[in-house]
Amino acid sequence: MASDWMDDVPVLRGLDEPTRTMLRDSAVRKQIPRGAVLFRPGDQCVHFPLIVAGTVRVQRVTESGREIVLYRVSTNETCILTTASLLSDDAYSAEGIAETDVTAYIVPAERFANLMSVSASFRAVVFDGYSRRIATLMSRIEEIVCTRINVRLAERLLALRGADNRISVTQQALAADLGTAREVVGRTLKSFERSGWVKLSRGGAEITDANALRALCDVERD
Repeated sequence: MASDWMDDVPVLRGLDEPTRTMLRDSAVRKQIPRGAVLFRPGDQCVHFPLIVAGTVRVQRVTESGREIVLYRVSTNETCILTTASLLSDDAYSAEGIAETDVTAYIVPAERFANLMSVSASFRAVVFDGYSRRIATLMSRIEEIVCTRINVRLAERLLALRGADNRISVTQQALAADLGTAREVVGRTLKSFERSGWVKLSRGGAEITDANALRALCDVERD
């Protein structure tokens, strides 16, 4: 039933009943297909999405055309750029793309503003999500600045590998995730291959020595 969806979203369980009623009456369920562009730089924000399934990738494209992934919004998370745009009435400064099929409940901007003005419990949910995302973004910036690319790449490869140790991702996508150039990723992967840690193939790779990649990460983090 439509009235039950909030019970499945942990961050909404603490809302008082009047707020739950307002949110239930305001939100519209929407299915967003993989690959759909949710917003682009310069777009005005017209709604507040509550994602209940799937992942949205938020990224910037530099003047040189390089993509840099800022963060991902996953199940039960909120988007910091959306919140900032709604609160400040500014346009988006990045783009959001559905990385998987996404299910979201969409709250129109005017209803969002009303909820923010009358409900302390809703404000707490929004600002808690905002602060968590800020902390995540700051951690990502610190990682990009302070952690060597070979370590970050090793961590990403380990996170992406399947049960067969295969990784189906392009070097361009890895570069966007890591905030670096594709050529840098390519050189680092080649060095891993020469060391016998990975085997490269078109459109992906296979991890051949996961222990060596983990050891590289452990040495850096110690």
